[in-house]
Amino acid sequence: MSLSNLFESGSQLRNLSHFSSLVNLAMVDGEISEKEEAMLKQLARKLNISEADYEKALAYPNEFPLNPPNTNIERLERLYDILRLIFADSEMSPKEEALLKKYAVALGFSSKDSQEVIDRSINILSGQLSFADYLYLLRRPKFEEEK
Repeated sequence: MSLSNLFESGSQLRNLSHFSSLVNLAMVDGEISEKEEAMLKQLARKLNISEADYEKALAYPNEFPLNPPNTNIERLERLYDILRLIFADSEMSPKEEALLKKYAVALGFSSKDSQEVIDRSINILSGQLSFADYLYLLRRPKFEEEK
C-alpha cells in the first residue's frame, strides 16, 4: 500500500468514525427526524461516506470508535458538524447536551476548553452561520465588559 493510499484510508476511517458519532447523536433522543436525516445525508456527502458505510453506520453507530482529528481546525470543524446536527431540529435535548460534552473531550478539547467552546458555539449557532463565520467568531477574543 502506498503512502497516499494509507493516508486516504486513515482519513476515510476518521471521517467514518465522525459520521458514526453523528448518527449516534441523531439517535440519542429516539428516532432520527427528517431534518436530522437530511443533515446526515449532507454530511455523508461532505465526508465521502459510501452508501454501504452510510447504511452500516445507521445500523451499528457504535461500531466505529471516535478517532480524534490531528489539528485544532479539524476539531472545531467536527464540533461544528455535531452542533449543526443537534440544531437541525432547532433545539438541544439534555441527552444531546450530555453527549456533546463527551464528544468535545473525545475530540481532544480539555474539559475546561470544551465547556467554553461549547458555550460560545451555542451562542453563535443560535442563528444559521457558515463554518467560516463560525470559525471567525469563535476565534475572536471574548468581549470585555465596558467600564
